Amino acid sequence: MLDECYHSSKSEFLAILGRRRVGKTFLIKEFFDNNFFFYVSGAENATKKMQLKNFGKALKKHSKYPYPAVGDWQDAFEQLQHFIENSKSKERKVLFFDELPWFDTMKSGFLSAFEYFWNTFASSRGDILLIICGSATSWITNKIIKNRGGLHNRVTAQMYLNPFTLKETEEFLEYKNIKFSRYQIAECYMIMGGIPYYLEQLKKGKSLSQNIDNLFFSKDSILKGEFKKLFASLFKKYTKHITIVEILGKKRMGMSREEIVAQSKILDGGGLTSVLEDLEMCGFINVYNAYGKKNKNKVYQLVDFYSLFYLTFIAGSSQTNPQYWTNLGESSTKLSWYGYSFELLCLTHVEQIRQKLGISGVVHYVNSWRSDDKTRQIDLLIDRNDNVINVCEIKFSKDEYTITKEYDRELQAKLSKFQSATATKKALHLTMLTTFGTSKNQYFGNVQNEVNLDDLFS
Repeated sequence: MLDECYHSSKSEFLAILGRRRVGKTFLIKEFFDNNFFFYVSGAENATKKMQLKNFGKALKKHSKYPYPAVGDWQDAFEQLQHFIENSKSKERKVLFFDELPWFDTMKSGFLSAFEYFWNTFASSRGDILLIICGSATSWITNKIIKNRGGLHNRVTAQMYLNPFTLKETEEFLEYKNIKFSRYQIAECYMIMGGIPYYLEQLKKGKSLSQNIDNLFFSKDSILKGEFKKLFASLFKKYTKHITIVEILGKKRMGMSREEIVAQSKILDGGGLTSVLEDLEMCGFINVYNAYGKKNKNKVYQLVDFYSLFYLTFIAGSSQTNPQYWTNLGESSTKLSWYGYSFELLCLTHVEQIRQKLGISGVVHYVNSWRSDDKTRQIDLLIDRNDNVINVCEIKFSKDEYTITKEYDRELQAKLSKFQSATATKKALHLTMLTTFGTSKNQYFGNVQNEVNLDDLFS
C-alpha cells in the first residue's frame, strides 16, 4: 500500500492507525529510510505554543530556510506551502505528520488549518503523499476519516497495523536470537500480546520468567508503569476508560452494556458510548453480538493481553519481590489467568483455526453464547454457511487435555441446551482447542475436530 501510494499519479492522503507501541512510526521510517520531504511529530501534553515551535523547527530543518516564528496554525501551514511551492525537487514529496492527534490542543485551530492546507493546496498538486499517524485511533477515525466537514472523504487510503500473530512473534524472536519453545512463546504472547515494542525489550540468554521479572517486577521495570501511560497518551479524559477496562478484566467472556453500567456506576448515555467506541477503535476491547441476539445485546470483552496481565498481577499489588514471576508457582490466580488468556489467544487466531479446520473459504460468523440463566457458556462459535457450527471448547493445559466422564456429561448438556435455546438446525461439531491436544480416551469420540497450539502458529 505504501508503495502504491508513493508511485501514484495523484496526491494521496494516507491514514495509518493501530494500537500504541504497535510500530506505526517504525514502519513508515523504515519504508522511507527516514527520507521525508517534511516530517514532524506532535508532542504529548504540549501547549499550542510549543507544538507550533516544534513545527517551526521541523520546517527549518527540512527547508534550510529561516522561517519566522508564527502564532497560529494557518500561518504555519502557509509556510509549509511556501516551502513546497519553492522546492525544485521533482521527486514525490512525502509529508509525514506523526502523532497527529497531539497537535489538536483545545481551541488551537489546528484541524481547520490542516483541512484548508489539504483541500486548497496539497490535494490538487499531484506530487504529495501526506501520511498521518497516531495511536489515538478514535481521534483519527472521528476527526479525519469520518469527518463530516471539509475533510469528508478526503483520506484516499487507510491502513490498520495489527499486532504480530504468534507466527510473526516466533519469527521476530528468532531474528533476535531468543530461544523460546512454542509453549513459552505462547505464554509470552499471553502477557504482552504481539506488540513489537514490548517484545523488543526481551533479552537473549535469559529465560522467559527472568525476562518477565525484569520487565514487570524488578525495581526499574519499564512495563510496570506502562498501564496508566497507555491510556493517558490516548485519551484526554481517560479515567472512565480505565474503569471499564478494569471491570472487563474481571469477566472472562465479556459483559453487556447493562452489566457495565451496573458495575462501573457510569451513567448510560452518549458519554459511555464514546468511551466504549474509543476502547474498541484503539484495540483494547472487542464488541460482538452474542449468538442469536440483536444489536442491543452486544457483548464487550477485554482483549488487550498486556492490560489483562497488569490488572491480574500488578494493579493494587504491594509485593516487591524482583523474582515474583519466577517464584509464583501454580497459584489459583495464575491458573485462572492461564485459562482466560489462552482463550483470548485462540480468539485472536481464528484465521489459523479456520485453516486447520479446512474452512478458510467458507463464509462464517464468529460468536460466543451464554444461556439466559447463565449456567452454560460456549467460548467460541464458528457459524458456517455450509450448515455447520463449530462449537469450540478452549482448554489450557500443560499436557494433553483429558475429557473426563463428568466433563463429557457437561459438554453434552451444553450442546443440548444450545441447540434447544437457539433452535438451530445446523450440525454441531464439537471442536477442542487445547495446548497439546486431547487424549484419545473413551470420551474423545464425541469430538469432531481438534486444534492445538502448533496449529495457531500457521
